[in-house]
Amino acid sequence: MSVAQTVSIPIEEQPGAKGMVVASLSGVTKRYDDVCALNNVNLNVRSGELLALLGPNGAGKTTAIKLLLGLAKPTSGTSRIFGGDPRDPVTRLRIGAMLQVAKVPETLRVREHIDLFSSYYPNPLPRKETLAQGDIADIQERKFGDLSGGQKQRVLFALALCGDPDVIFLDEPTVGLDVEARRILWQEIRKLVARGKTILLTTHYLQEADELADRVVVINKGNVIAEGTPAEIKSRTAGRKIRCMTRLANEAVRALPGVVDVRQDREAIEIQASDAEAVLRELFTLDAHLSGLEVTRAGLEDAFIALTQEDNNLAGARR
Repeated sequence: MSVAQTVSIPIEEQPGAKGMVVASLSGVTKRYDDVCALNNVNLNVRSGELLALLGPNGAGKTTAIKLLLGLAKPTSGTSRIFGGDPRDPVTRLRIGAMLQVAKVPETLRVREHIDLFSSYYPNPLPRKETLAQGDIADIQERKFGDLSGGQKQRVLFALALCGDPDVIFLDEPTVGLDVEARRILWQEIRKLVARGKTILLTTHYLQEADELADRVVVINKGNVIAEGTPAEIKSRTAGRKIRCMTRLANEAVRALPGVVDVRQDREAIEIQASDAEAVLRELFTLDAHLSGLEVTRAGLEDAFIALTQEDNNLAGARR
């Protein structure tokens, strides 16, 4: 599989034009002593889209966000936002960010945090609107330190939006949220995109990326290994999922042409297949007692696992 990367282009269109590149990493390498967090990465974020940046822990996702926010400098290459330096104070007035590493005073009340953060921007949203977007109106009088983990996440989400920014960075925004709260946050994110906002999202919930993203970039060990719409990522990698009960050993199934991965699921096995029909023909030929057969379209999580495992296998082979 070829490595998919984009080529950064100059920002020459009027800011806000649909589809223009508003943030980019161009040939960026970032090292921390002997650790290479990003390796010659090209990444474009386009106006009006939600781009999901996916990868295992330590893949380089948070480093990429820090570079785009001007919180870190590339070892080599260029990080740009709105055509300029991310550290430019004027540029920062057009950006909102919700980071995993964010810390705010525990003793301030929620409404005090909203008022404080809003004061940093020239045209912030009304407090009532910010509270509604974070679904936190009912806790606005409570101190931040007294909130649950999920409530804190919703407050941090609201703080990222209070300045009505053009570009919003959401780093694992739904960690700690229950299912209902996560769905509410998804609705608010969809509303932001519908209003023309640009969002860069990182998440370990692959369903979240599948539901929300216009485009997905998969990063592994500091390298971009795939890019496309969620549908393109799914169709190009894992294809379909086969679940069945068979007398064949897992390793024998894994060796069949068209099989990407095999895992045990109680009494059955789950097979990730790039060519489901060919795999099924082989299974029926080799095992007359095959039963409990289910064939479904693979999800983004299945494709993500297949992509990263393939990349890890290729890296191991090169070593």
